[in-house]
Amino acid sequence: MLGRLAMAGAVAAVMALGPHTALAQGTGPLVFAAASLKNALDNANAAFVAGGGAKATVTYAASSALAKQIEAGAPADVFISADDDWMDYLAGKGLVQPATRRDLLGNDLVLVAPADAKTTIEIKPGFALDQALDAAQKGGRLAVGDPAAVPAGKYAKAALQKLGAWDKVQDRLAPAENVRAALALVARGEAPLGIVYKTDAVAEPGVRIVATFPADSHAPILYPIALAKEATNAQARAFLDFLAGPKARPLFEAQGFTVLSAK
Repeated sequence: MLGRLAMAGAVAAVMALGPHTALAQGTGPLVFAAASLKNALDNANAAFVAGGGAKATVTYAASSALAKQIEAGAPADVFISADDDWMDYLAGKGLVQPATRRDLLGNDLVLVAPADAKTTIEIKPGFALDQALDAAQKGGRLAVGDPAAVPAGKYAKAALQKLGAWDKVQDRLAPAENVRAALALVARGEAPLGIVYKTDAVAEPGVRIVATFPADSHAPILYPIALAKEATNAQARAFLDFLAGPKARPLFEAQGFTVLSAK
């Protein structure tokens, strides 16, 4: 219930961006970006401005919420998803410009615990994640992005299914509206363990990485970027190209992303 309320709040915030938001904020593009990109993209946005570009107005939320809002007519010039599925969703409805789409970044999936926790576990086929939850906190829950919609949660579910751990924990989830919300549950000690992206774990001093999921336990974690069909801002393409270019590479790498598109 809390997850749905938080999602509704994110949706309301997105829809509050009216058609004239770009003018109110300057001349930069309107960007809808996955929540896990916040630290890196804020830094890239600052670098874009330092190089003479106009500051982008960025809305961060779950990729699912952002895609649904673009579908509903919310203004956006650039969309950056945390998986191919939600970009494909918009592409299937003709709501992105296919010639501008490219894979921007890659990421890893990790198991995290509160920074002061002593939890240790090896992620391998048949690993006892349920026992690790109980050892850390009797009846404790696993914080994840909602597997029904949030990319990080979908990757987590796929990895746990591949490793044979899903059946024992699927009723012990603390599903969150986006990956940063799942991370916060662990950082605050409200969940003893969580599954998030490596970049989120690196950005949050309140957690530590317990283990990294094998790359072959889930589909590659990709962040595709594209211009929205209705993109009108004159700097939208320049911003997309900047993010996909060599000047943004170190900013993304500093946050733990794998850069896929920089020349």
